[in-house]
Amino acid sequence: MWQLHQFALCPFSRKVRFQCAEKGVAVELVVELPWERRDGFMELNPTGQTPVLRDGALVLADSGAIGEYLEETVDRSPLLGSGAAERAETRRMVAWFEGKFYAEVVVPLLGERMFKRVFERTAPDAKVIRAAARAAEAHLDYLDFILDHRRWLSGPAFGLADIAAAAQVSVADYLGGIDWDGHDAARQWYSAIKSRPTFRPLLGERMEGLPPPGHYDKLDW
Repeated sequence: MWQLHQFALCPFSRKVRFQCAEKGVAVELVVELPWERRDGFMELNPTGQTPVLRDGALVLADSGAIGEYLEETVDRSPLLGSGAAERAETRRMVAWFEGKFYAEVVVPLLGERMFKRVFERTAPDAKVIRAAARAAEAHLDYLDFILDHRRWLSGPAFGLADIAAAAQVSVADYLGGIDWDGHDAARQWYSAIKSRPTFRPLLGERMEGLPPPGHYDKLDW
């Protein structure tokens, strides 16, 4: 069985877990805190980043590379799209959320609301959190715009773009960084994501010492 080295609030690990669940690939979860730079983990992935997917001697690192491998080797539930244009749009939306959204929203929230609180035991910087909230608002506006024109993020069918976006958004939501008021299209999309049996296990996980907001795992909020 595949082993997935990950931790609860790593959005890239969430993406791989969600994709594996959609494709029916069973994985054994191994909790890995990358900032500890454990020797055994550094041997698997010298970058020291999660996720890492391992099956015996085969070691896959980087969620993008893992995702491409799964799409090439598992026929069930193809997630990239039905044509070249749709696949290009899928990759564009994945890049948006894993680059821009992650840098502007998730990284500052992880630093201020997870790392400082749980590991450094210091107070978060309110200015950084407010900046992340403003960025999240802009991204939700863009989500609303996209979803006013199509059912899912890259076209008519659920796919990898939705998986990548939901992974990032769910971590930001766990950390209290998302204000859903006034974003009906984005809320409806995320509610549909939250109702998927393949995503529900992610919502049930908690990081010790850091509970999520009350609405976090509710389907109707």
